[in-house]
Amino acid sequence: MFQRTQFKVILSFVGVSVFVGVLSLVVGWQLINNTVMSEAETRISQDLNAAWEIYNNRRDSISLTLGITTLDEFFLSALEQRDTEVLQRRLEDIAGQARLDFAGIVAPMAAPGPAGADALAEAPGDSELRTICRMGGAGDPPPVTHPEVINPAAGYALLRREPISGTVILRESYLRAEDPELLERARIEIVPTPRSAPREEEVETAGMSLAAAVPVFDGGVLQGVIYGGVLLNRSTEIVDRVRGTVFLDETYEGQSIGTATIFFEDLRISTNVRDSSGDRAIGTRVSREVKETVLDEGLRWTNPAFVVNDWYITAYDPIRDIYGERVGILYVGVLEEKYTDIRSQTLSVFIFITLAGIVMAIIFGYLLGRRLFHPVNQLIQVSKKVSQGDLSPEFAPVPKGEIGVLQTTFMEMLSSLKERDRQLKAASEIKLQQSEKQASIGRLAAGVAHEINNPLTGVLTFTHMLLRRKDLDEEVRSDLNTIAGATERVRGIVKGLLDFSRQTDIEAVETEINELIRSTIPLVENQALVKGIKFCFDPGEGIPKRTLDRNQIQSVLMNIIINAIDATDAGGHIIITTSLSISTGKDYQRGVEVAITDTGHGIPPDNLDKLFDPFFTTKDVGKGTGLGLSVSYGIIERHGGTIRVKSKIGQGSTFIIWLPIEAKN
Repeated sequence: MFQRTQFKVILSFVGVSVFVGVLSLVVGWQLINNTVMSEAETRISQDLNAAWEIYNNRRDSISLTLGITTLDEFFLSALEQRDTEVLQRRLEDIAGQARLDFAGIVAPMAAPGPAGADALAEAPGDSELRTICRMGGAGDPPPVTHPEVINPAAGYALLRREPISGTVILRESYLRAEDPELLERARIEIVPTPRSAPREEEVETAGMSLAAAVPVFDGGVLQGVIYGGVLLNRSTEIVDRVRGTVFLDETYEGQSIGTATIFFEDLRISTNVRDSSGDRAIGTRVSREVKETVLDEGLRWTNPAFVVNDWYITAYDPIRDIYGERVGILYVGVLEEKYTDIRSQTLSVFIFITLAGIVMAIIFGYLLGRRLFHPVNQLIQVSKKVSQGDLSPEFAPVPKGEIGVLQTTFMEMLSSLKERDRQLKAASEIKLQQSEKQASIGRLAAGVAHEINNPLTGVLTFTHMLLRRKDLDEEVRSDLNTIAGATERVRGIVKGLLDFSRQTDIEAVETEINELIRSTIPLVENQALVKGIKFCFDPGEGIPKRTLDRNQIQSVLMNIIINAIDATDAGGHIIITTSLSISTGKDYQRGVEVAITDTGHGIPPDNLDKLFDPFFTTKDVGKGTGLGLSVSYGIIERHGGTIRVKSKIGQGSTFIIWLPIEAKN
């Protein structure tokens, strides 16, 4: 039993089914894992881009509010007069509208007005600035000129004399001078965090803010700079907007699926990531690896990471301040548990389907294997007869099912083989007859041409000598010109005979077919234009170079194109196309096909088989020798190619030249 082929086939079928099933599980696991995680990482990168839009929109809203304020004539008048009470109220209005945590006005130390116009025209340094008023201040504050208590964005805008907006770091001294409440809010105790980089400080007192500053000009004179911003330390506005806008406040098993964080350097100062007690994880720090990649190297990080108390698929980008320095990190993350559950569920379904498929394959394999071998043995016997040359073996009744299809296909294959064998024999006989005909005519043509050429040269020479005489009357001269013309025609026929009979060696060079056709068209284009015929060349793409005799192939192209011009009336057109094709007559060899199509009168079916015969022509007497296509046929044949013709009366003709890609010379 174990030696029977049927048992071996069934056992092999079962083994292959199990192997394919296990392989499918392994490959499926890799594909599912890679697809799910790749989708998650792609999504988190897009989410980070959306978070940047929210971050930048908040920055732009501050800048826009301040910019609109500088256009207010009432505000400009109050600033020029240093009316701090009016300016104070205006700042509070701005802060309320734009939800600002701080706002103020900074000006150079020089007094405004005509006396100080020259001083104001120059960009001052930080040491020459004073704060005119701040939001929440009372009355006219004393001049404050120390650089550490001047808003950095205002000082930078005054220095550059243009609006500035972006991330600004506010040091402890500035926060204390601006608003003690901001100092208290900015203060964050640093929580020890596993895998973070070493840090000596235990408390962060500086703050990170989104701020803008806009210079105020009146009549071309710089009056000061209005600034404002929001402190990001402990702020929930941006991170919660990211969660609501990007992640739609979606939850998974009681947890928010998406989180966002703003880091000052590596410290969480604004976040909706929760710690183990459920509070916002303010004061925790990012890992050393992320810090080195994002802050130190300035690269985006996109990888799964353990964030505070859970695994997230995360994306981090560096935050740069108004000076272009990396001062923080913008983070978004999605809960990895959701994607791992999706991956597990998908894999479970895939495993079930695969195992079910294996079981079904085993059962059906066993059942089909038992019924398979009777018709298979019959097919084996028929195959042996075919291999011995019998292309008409006897078949038993065709069974139903796949074996029946196999037998039917086998029978069709035998029919195709018989038909192909018949066609090959017929084509070989035609080619042999053509070759023998051309060889015999070639030998005859060579002998005749040789015998005629010498006396013909003498006749032509003496005719031209007589024409040089001055004492000939016009009638004799006319007769001599007739003799010379007729002799030249005979000489052309003799040259054609020699070309036909001579097996010229091929001087092969690497040639691009499309370029050869482009260089040939101008040689005959004028002749077509005179007759009112339009050329159209459609070169195929990817046509490889081919080694061939450039002059001989160009002669073939010109001969066929000229014949097309002669056969086409005014207003017609000639189309030349090139393409890659497979020749059924060359053992399915790949080659280049050049098709020359005209809209002429067409060729009668009776003449199609005679086109390439020597001396066959349909042109009027004296307008053709009937050797052009014969010579062309020989040239293409020596290049290993073929020429065939398709034609319909009244619709035109197509000459198709096929050349193998690899020359066989």
